Amino acid sequence: MPLKAYDSIEEAIKGCFGKDTGIESRRNVIGGDINTTQILSLSNKDEVFVKINTIKNKGFFDAEEEGLTAIASTHTIGTPKLYCKGTDKDKGISFLMMEPVKGFQNKDTWLNMGHEFAEMHLADTSGFAGKYGFIHDNYIGASKQINTPKDSWIEFFRQCRLEPQVRIAGDAFDKEILRDMLKLMDRLDDILIEPDRPSLLHGDMWGGNHMIGSDGKAILIDPAVYVGHAEADMAFTELFGSMPYDFYKGYYEKIEKQPGYEDRKDLYNLYHLLNHYNLFGGSYLSSVKRTVRYYI
Repeated sequence: MPLKAYDSIEEAIKGCFGKDTGIESRRNVIGGDINTTQILSLSNKDEVFVKINTIKNKGFFDAEEEGLTAIASTHTIGTPKLYCKGTDKDKGISFLMMEPVKGFQNKDTWLNMGHEFAEMHLADTSGFAGKYGFIHDNYIGASKQINTPKDSWIEFFRQCRLEPQVRIAGDAFDKEILRDMLKLMDRLDDILIEPDRPSLLHGDMWGGNHMIGSDGKAILIDPAVYVGHAEADMAFTELFGSMPYDFYKGYYEKIEKQPGYEDRKDLYNLYHLLNHYNLFGGSYLSSVKRTVRYYI
């Protein structure tokens, strides 16, 4: 069931926690670079976590709701409880309200997370529109992520992952790197493989997009979900520093690593390098060029 939408944060608090409940204090939380995030302490002694953006960007929260709901529907790995969302026209904001996540890792945290992440990848994906892709487009960071359903994983990766990022880069790419990118996209069938089964992916699984719940188990946040090859999720966990050893131990106890993965993972991560270049520029271009040239 879709989240109920309210016309202000204050109205949302009363709707979710009772008409006599108000906000006693607000505490800013350091997070990503897309949203403002706050912990609200309520008069009933509860706390809520709120993400805030402009009304123009309310689509970020619609996509986040859809992604977290999709992950939760697999009944495999934790997600935060969502309370509601809304827009406040007077303040010009949109918001998403959820439970705060508070917990500490224990000796089994990473092994359990590996098991549960694998179970998410093994879950049935027939309800997510098409063999590869997703019900709607969503976002990877601040960039639009195209999820048009395709019957082939390799075709999906070509048309919905690499090609849109190359189009965004446009004239920022010189003729040489553009030529090399086009050559690489023509060679994808020689490098990538179709998976044994489609998997629901978190889609943005760098080390900052999980938290630890009160039971010591992982809770996934900030998804960019779609149905694809599980290898693409695992590759991203290695791009900006790896997860703890036990995470991989637990994961590969459930899903055997396929031959050739080590040779494919940088190609999966090219999508994220291109996106980071399009968002932030700078040194990411050299990483893009190095990856493309390796594969051609």
